[in-house]
Amino acid sequence: MDSHSSPSSKKVRSPGGSSGGSNNRGSGGQTVKFARRTSSGRYVSLSRDDIDVPDEISGDYMNYTVHIPPTPDNQPMDGSVAVKAEEQYVANSLFTGGFNSVTRAHLMDKVIESEVSHPQMAGAKGSACAMPACDGKVMKDERGVDVTPCACRFKICRDCYMDAQNGTGLCPGCKEPYKMGDDYDEVPDYSSGALPLPAPDDSKGNMSVMKRNQNGEFDHNRWLFETKGTYGYGNAFMPQDGGDERNEGIQGGVIETMDKEWKPLSRKTPVPAAILSPYRLLVAIRFVVLGFFLTWRLQHKNEDAVWLWFMSVTCELWFAFSWILDQIPKLCPVNRSTDLQALWDKFDMPSPTNPTGRSDLPGVDMFVSTADPDKEPPLVTANTILSILAVDYPVDKIACYISDDGGALLTFEAMAEACSFADLWVPFCRKHDIEPRNPESYFSVKGDPTKNKSRSDFVKDRRKIKREYDEFKVRINGLPDSIRRRSDAFNAREEMKMLKHMRESGADPMEPIKVQKATWMADGTHWPGAWAVPSRDHAKGDHAGILQVMLKPPSSDVLMGGADDKIIDFTDVDIRLPMFVYMSREKRQGYDHNKKAGAMNALVRCSAILSNGPFMLNLDCDHYIYNCKAVREGMCFMMDRGGEGICYIQFPQRFEGIDPSDRYANHNTVFFDGNMRALDGVQGPVYVGTGTMFRRFALYGFDPPNPDKGHKVGSEMQNLGPSDFDPHLDVNLLPKRFGNSTLLAESIPVAEFQARPLADHPAIKYGRRPGALRQPREPLDAATVAEAVSVISCWYEDKTEWGDRVGWIYGSVTEDVVTGYRMHNRGWHSVYCITKRDAFRGSAPINLTDRLHQVLRWATGSVEIFFSRNNAVLATRKLKFLQRLAYLNVGIYPFTSIFLVVYCFLPALSLLSGHFIVQTLNVAFLIYLLTISICLILLAILEVRWSGVGLEEWWRNEQFWLISGTSAHLAAVLQGLLKVIAGIEISFTLTSKSAGDENEEVYAELYLVKWTSLMIPPIVIGMMNILSIAVAFSRTVYSAIPEWSKFIGGAFFSFWVLAHLYPFAKGLMGRRGKTPTIVFVWSGLIAITLSLLWISINPPKGGTPATLNGGFIFP
Repeated sequence: MDSHSSPSSKKVRSPGGSSGGSNNRGSGGQTVKFARRTSSGRYVSLSRDDIDVPDEISGDYMNYTVHIPPTPDNQPMDGSVAVKAEEQYVANSLFTGGFNSVTRAHLMDKVIESEVSHPQMAGAKGSACAMPACDGKVMKDERGVDVTPCACRFKICRDCYMDAQNGTGLCPGCKEPYKMGDDYDEVPDYSSGALPLPAPDDSKGNMSVMKRNQNGEFDHNRWLFETKGTYGYGNAFMPQDGGDERNEGIQGGVIETMDKEWKPLSRKTPVPAAILSPYRLLVAIRFVVLGFFLTWRLQHKNEDAVWLWFMSVTCELWFAFSWILDQIPKLCPVNRSTDLQALWDKFDMPSPTNPTGRSDLPGVDMFVSTADPDKEPPLVTANTILSILAVDYPVDKIACYISDDGGALLTFEAMAEACSFADLWVPFCRKHDIEPRNPESYFSVKGDPTKNKSRSDFVKDRRKIKREYDEFKVRINGLPDSIRRRSDAFNAREEMKMLKHMRESGADPMEPIKVQKATWMADGTHWPGAWAVPSRDHAKGDHAGILQVMLKPPSSDVLMGGADDKIIDFTDVDIRLPMFVYMSREKRQGYDHNKKAGAMNALVRCSAILSNGPFMLNLDCDHYIYNCKAVREGMCFMMDRGGEGICYIQFPQRFEGIDPSDRYANHNTVFFDGNMRALDGVQGPVYVGTGTMFRRFALYGFDPPNPDKGHKVGSEMQNLGPSDFDPHLDVNLLPKRFGNSTLLAESIPVAEFQARPLADHPAIKYGRRPGALRQPREPLDAATVAEAVSVISCWYEDKTEWGDRVGWIYGSVTEDVVTGYRMHNRGWHSVYCITKRDAFRGSAPINLTDRLHQVLRWATGSVEIFFSRNNAVLATRKLKFLQRLAYLNVGIYPFTSIFLVVYCFLPALSLLSGHFIVQTLNVAFLIYLLTISICLILLAILEVRWSGVGLEEWWRNEQFWLISGTSAHLAAVLQGLLKVIAGIEISFTLTSKSAGDENEEVYAELYLVKWTSLMIPPIVIGMMNILSIAVAFSRTVYSAIPEWSKFIGGAFFSFWVLAHLYPFAKGLMGRRGKTPTIVFVWSGLIAITLSLLWISINPPKGGTPATLNGGFIFP
């Protein structure tokens, strides 16, 4: 490769990493302490640095040396064996470290109780080392076959092999010297007429090892691409000098597929004018009519009840302002479509320069976050991970990361079990084209599973995989009890050891034994994370950073299965699994860990070190991939013309398990299919927290690229550094912004380059040349993983811009909206991707109380945004006007609750007082009211047409808008004002009032009634309107001169309020038939008594309490 063509995916790493920042890091870089932990949890060092130790602890150390593999320029041993040895050691090691502590690599021979077989997975079974007194496992290749570095086939583990290499250099079996590179010394045969490969430039050093793929074979495609070489007959070849002007950016004269017709990967389709034009016209008409109506209302006071008139006019003015903020950004809705076939033709189709069809797509790092296995069941999280591992995307370009913010062993072992089951599930999905690829959802789908399945062995395979999945669920469900029993057994053993020691030392036998109640891993060592019985350094908020590469990076070449490898025949099926990493960031007391935003930023840094995918997809642990091609759909936008200016792709949220009537508008389709689709026509949808594909470079806080500034695309393009994208960023101040990790800083321009679209069209001024991303991913080494441990430490973000400008933004419970706003404010665009088959699906709370608290959290975040510097009023000119209005509405909409609560009380006050909001129901008022209502109805119908939202869904959204506006939104405003003015934090707690039975149906949670203070305002509003109707009706009936017009006017608005509160009332009643009849009897008696009491206290004019139009006497 031309040295100026593109940055490699990772630079060749030396054992050194970042410098400074911790006591365990010297000037040479990140130090790794290779160690084994004894059953008591003490570390036995395997590092030469710890040979000279104090005498009192020297018994716990052994003179054992582990070397990190040397650089390709200095190869003392067979490169392929060295890479396999290091990679296997890294994959089988649990790395821990953090603030003021040593980074240790704990070799785990056993990760879970059950046996695992996949060669990529940590703790995979293998042959035992033949060296005496060694319990290590033999090195394995990608198929799990033993790797024997000597011709005598002597089985040896990685540690013993390196000892032999660094010692005598002789094989312990045959006593002969190890022969380097035997597999690559064959004499080439040119009898077929093939030309020899040109020798590499001497200035580039020894590249032979770097040109080998992970199978240890020589990568001819990469050699050709990087050395501009050719061989054989029939290859399309152009002279180096001269040539067509159109192909000046083509590497080495090799003709790419540029002669094909250029096709766009995505298309933007406007909403039909027959729908959009009337819609815009109605918006304008309603705007004008509202102006005339409000003017009329201000000019015509109700002299009999000025207080009622003033409250109503004030509320109506605010509602008009709120309607403008919500409606105006909806004027430019668009639809988008993608062309997956064009994406495959451009990036994955075999060509003369890519005969094997190795993908040129950029890498994607997928993030899943979880915090508490008690609230977020491990089985749900495991199913999400399985859907990610089975996604339809080049296997070697995918890396999956899970952040366990609780540091729970239960989550760790559940993820290990998921990796073990993925050995069967992922190839099964590829073989039979399974959708969805979440096993729980797949086996729960109602209908014929054989539909569109043509392979004769599908039924047999499905039956086998269903049995394996049932066993997998049983293992997951049994993990809590298994961990508890295992820990009890080991703790009892430790107590016996302590008791024996006390007896031998002559200590007082009556003295209580003090043994920590530790949580133990499957290999008989202490879990470094949070224990079931919290203790120092082992609590949820106080534990070391943990990193485990559970599935090591796969080979870049396809690895086909066989008939005898598994219980299912996977012949001609790729059995590779994507890279999977378990991460639990370090937590210490006294540090603000910033909840989910802090966990996501730790994932960003960790992934930048290990895989550095230029794109990142984040999912909640209960949101799984429902469409296996969703990543490709999003990549169509990122890799298309103009894609370099897109900061993220937002997919709509779809939910399962919602009741058929969607009582509390959980699907939220008006927002996801209406508002978000409309914003897509402006500057892009807001970020909603999950189901989002990010451009890593945009998340780093940089501005979008400006092609006019001369970043030339072609063979002369230079590798750009961070300062080239931000002129105000001094290279010397990189640690101030991103931290002191050198590898992290070096990964930034690499991620920026790899995220560019292909420069295969004259209009693409900011792209990369085809074929730049076909080289294999470099294998992991211990120093790299140790560096990743250091960047997830609790101290790493100190005095940096993480959370302020870089990554997820801190300071709000709705960090997602703020993070998206910051990107839009820098000039980036986002795209809304609605796929024919839902991209992702998740769960949502269908219980009324849980739903209200979910909305409370969102509204509280919006209030925080309003009172912060993230208020859209303070945005830059790069934020478009309509986008600014949309973000203003995000911060302002909770304040509508104040006026909404007042307006919901006005009908009741009107009925009780006998006055209306206007002095008389004249013709002008009725015409205005009728015109506004008709415009509202027509706008709703047209919005339903262009957004695809059902009319019932629209009505459910209107109902829940009033329910949440009179409860959660009001509480959020009060909470935000108290926080800003007095610094008081208020939290609303739940108190369970009734619980469902064990054997409930699917929607049992819908009928649970859990009391919360948020229910008070809607209950009061409903009671007041019901009683006021009863009182006004009684008064009108018994009055000498009934004024039915005032009663009907007030009653109409009261019924409007009660109709919106109907779902809330159903939620309070719980299950049908469970509410006693006496409750309704009592309610009726109370309403009648109160209405008659009001008549007695405030009798109509011309009557007395004793005689009311017919002689009725109040008792």
